[in-house]
Amino acid sequence: MAGSSSSSIQSPLRSPPRLSRGLRTLSFSSFSGTRVISVRSTPVGRIGICCALSDQILPRIASSSAPVMEPTRDAASRVSTVVDVNLGDRSYPIYIGPGLLDVPDLLQRHVVGKRVLVVTNTTIAPLYLERVVEALTHGNSNVSVESVILPDGEKYKNMETLMKVFDKAIESRMDRRCTFVALGGGVIGDMCGFAAATYVRGVNFIQIPTTLMAQVDSSVGGKTGINHPLAKNMIGAFYQPQCVLVDTDTLNTLPDRELASGIAEVIKYGLIRDAEFFEWQEKNMDALLARDSSALAYAIKRSCENKAEVVSLDEKESGLRATLNLGHTFGHAIEAGFGYGQWLHGEAVAAGMVMAVDMSHRLGWIDDTIVERVRNILRRAKLPISPPEMMTVELFKTAIAVDKKVADGLLRLILLKGPLGGCVFTSNYDRKALDETLLAFSKSR
Repeated sequence: MAGSSSSSIQSPLRSPPRLSRGLRTLSFSSFSGTRVISVRSTPVGRIGICCALSDQILPRIASSSAPVMEPTRDAASRVSTVVDVNLGDRSYPIYIGPGLLDVPDLLQRHVVGKRVLVVTNTTIAPLYLERVVEALTHGNSNVSVESVILPDGEKYKNMETLMKVFDKAIESRMDRRCTFVALGGGVIGDMCGFAAATYVRGVNFIQIPTTLMAQVDSSVGGKTGINHPLAKNMIGAFYQPQCVLVDTDTLNTLPDRELASGIAEVIKYGLIRDAEFFEWQEKNMDALLARDSSALAYAIKRSCENKAEVVSLDEKESGLRATLNLGHTFGHAIEAGFGYGQWLHGEAVAAGMVMAVDMSHRLGWIDDTIVERVRNILRRAKLPISPPEMMTVELFKTAIAVDKKVADGLLRLILLKGPLGGCVFTSNYDRKALDETLLAFSKSR
């Protein structure tokens, strides 16, 4: 099979040096020459350099989480972890802990202006909208809060539904000094963020994710947008929130199927860059499914650390950040081909990851043990390991032809390579392996 000359995320070549606070310029050599990048780090951050066999170097930084800065005794007692997303003047904290919806200070310190619009859906509004409004206004009579309640589901992540947010904002006379608050799962977060990015060309917004999927992935990193009938997430913007507030108690009302969907993204982090985390998941999957609070808190923390590290180095997905999309090319094809909402996003990604792993194995880039471990952990998580029967090779090819990772007519894929925790983002692969994987997992017509 053809070898790869692509960027890879693998084990550091040497012990990572400590970085001091602030911006530091580092030079790294690759086979194609020297690249210079600037890295901003906190005192607890550290960076390691990974092997890169192309014109693009993909650094990898080790995990870090910042200690809680104590605003009040109540907030300090509730917040178990703060993970910082370091993006210069657009940096922001991810607060993680139980009962955070009942800590007004955490939300109020990130509100801009006196007008707030909470965007939520018909499922979440009865559960948490009143508490969020109370948190936003407690002891602060100057703030007025409006809300818009959207229908629930991936099939409503479209322009028509998005207009309901703009309608409410304009009717309520929201101006440039207002704050949008996303209260819900990934669909709400994506749409609210896109609305915030484009309403009067950009207003302040806050993420309050209530699903595991949103807490470990979609609420972090500033990807916002809506779906098009022909392709998922093709319309959107990179737009960072002021903060992400993860109240782990909201998972108590999450259906089992939604919980499993979120676990798919947790598994992804282990496969692409964090072998130790993957091994922890293998040992603790039963605890995650049983909603053990400490296991879920750790899974959220470690996932957010991985996502924050990648976003801090590659906000606009020029290379490194694309590796977070393991299985997503095949998964998005399933969602578009099968119909948005028929499968949950994590279910489609799970099947997509199995396909990516299968293709990686066909290329000779990983061994049999990784293939089997991936299948086993997804089965234990009660996630699908193959696409729905209605998916054909033609449906897959039609969908992946308009995937966001196509460049100059070439489909770039995230595939595993080397030991567990190593991956590549590449267009340099044998097309026969892709065809064989599509045929193995779908009907020819």
